[in-house]
Amino acid sequence: MANILLLYHGIYGHTQKVCESIRAELLTSGREVEMAPIGDASGLELERYAIIVIGAAIRNGKHSPAVLAFIRQHQTLLGSKPNAFFSVNLVARKPAKNTPQTNPYVKAFLARSPWQPQLVGVFAGNLDYQRYRLTDRYIIRFIMMLTGGPTDLHTRVEFTDWDQVRRFAGEVGALADGAPS
Repeated sequence: MANILLLYHGIYGHTQKVCESIRAELLTSGREVEMAPIGDASGLELERYAIIVIGAAIRNGKHSPAVLAFIRQHQTLLGSKPNAFFSVNLVARKPAKNTPQTNPYVKAFLARSPWQPQLVGVFAGNLDYQRYRLTDRYIIRFIMMLTGGPTDLHTRVEFTDWDQVRRFAGEVGALADGAPS
């Protein structure tokens, strides 16, 4: 059975939570799955994984430069095997912006990335003002004001569609079914 690696980059833990959900779903089907922050990937033997999935959160309107740096460094390896990418962002809470084709952050990421993943997902994140650093709290509040989202600084809401995450995990599993072990 194909060995799957889930790499993630997030700020406040929700991208990791999405990865954990994908991992749990894949494990229920008997797959071998490992998970790590993208910053720890240099300590892994990336070649031994049949599939690599990268998940990244948006912070202040951008994916981390560390994600693109990893992709540039490992572009050949990523392109040599089944692969996937997903983004976690609050804009995806809107029905008109919750697909890879309609989400502005995913579209911008793919336009900048030298790697074009075989499978792309986008998931709405969570909004928890009290958990954010002070500057992030007010930047996100301003963005929410501009986009018609919740602005009360005591708001704590999870917009993630977990069924959508499970479907994505199923699609990763389908990639695994076609990957060499």
